[in-house]
Amino acid sequence: MPMSKIIISCAITGSIHTPSMSPHLPVTGEQIAEQSIGAAKAGAAILHLHARDPKTGQPSAKPEHFAAFLPTIRRGCDAVVNLSTGGSALMPLAERIAGPMAAEPEMCSLNMGTMNFALYPMLGKRTEWQHDWEEPFLRDSDDLVFKNTPRDIVSVLDFLGRQRGARFEFECYDLGHLHMLAHFADRGLIKTPIFIQFVMGVLGGIAADPEHLVHLKATADRLFGDAYRFSVLAAGRMQMKMAAMAASMGGHVRVGLEDNLYIARGELARSNAQQVEKVRMIVEALGREVATPAQARTMLELKGADKVAF
Repeated sequence: MPMSKIIISCAITGSIHTPSMSPHLPVTGEQIAEQSIGAAKAGAAILHLHARDPKTGQPSAKPEHFAAFLPTIRRGCDAVVNLSTGGSALMPLAERIAGPMAAEPEMCSLNMGTMNFALYPMLGKRTEWQHDWEEPFLRDSDDLVFKNTPRDIVSVLDFLGRQRGARFEFECYDLGHLHMLAHFADRGLIKTPIFIQFVMGVLGGIAADPEHLVHLKATADRLFGDAYRFSVLAAGRMQMKMAAMAASMGGHVRVGLEDNLYIARGELARSNAQQVEKVRMIVEALGREVATPAQARTMLELKGADKVAF
């Protein structure tokens, strides 16, 4: 029996990497839009998007910063727009969801728990920074907690899901997050099909090891049966290896400069599209057929691009 079509998601910029780490990391609205459209043309059906302050490169969730690229993306491609409700771990919930609330997208991401989010290993040996916020941001992450309590989760499900019709990419960084997701499903607050993103390789969450992915999928199978779809992202050097494993297991995949700045060992990716092209080659070699945005909308039962506010 042939496997279903595979959805490629691309996370364009995120809130973790800083501008000094790569000249190819998109920061301005124009750069984010250009790289998003390029990723879509390369085969990404879903674009996972954060915003940044164009002057400083700092993560932002302000509606005006999202508005600097969302209309351009919609005019330039038909990819599903999936907006982060995670913003940055430094932001309170109301600030994190301000942009998505205004945009009313088809999809939003939703982290399924509070966790340590340790970025300080990224400091490496770098001594020069473009902006004065970058080094302290990374250094002080040894005392950084990303807060997403059950009350926070319910708020996002209500404001963006029930009231605005978004479906969710449920980001699960560890086994406990799957059980938290099951808790909300049992309460009737989540619609099926459930789209789970296994987030692997963040210091504070589950490591990007093959045996962990097997266990995550087995746990999700037990909790959700056939009522869910899963995708996998691996932060850093395991990005493509774990994508290949996910594809071979019948899952979907996510790549992008939010998750990994490199295309090969020691070689910075020139664009998000370059990573999409590489993972597309991998999954097609495994016999998977890449889903179009229209097919992804059908598979995930999204409301459609005509019902967004941008």
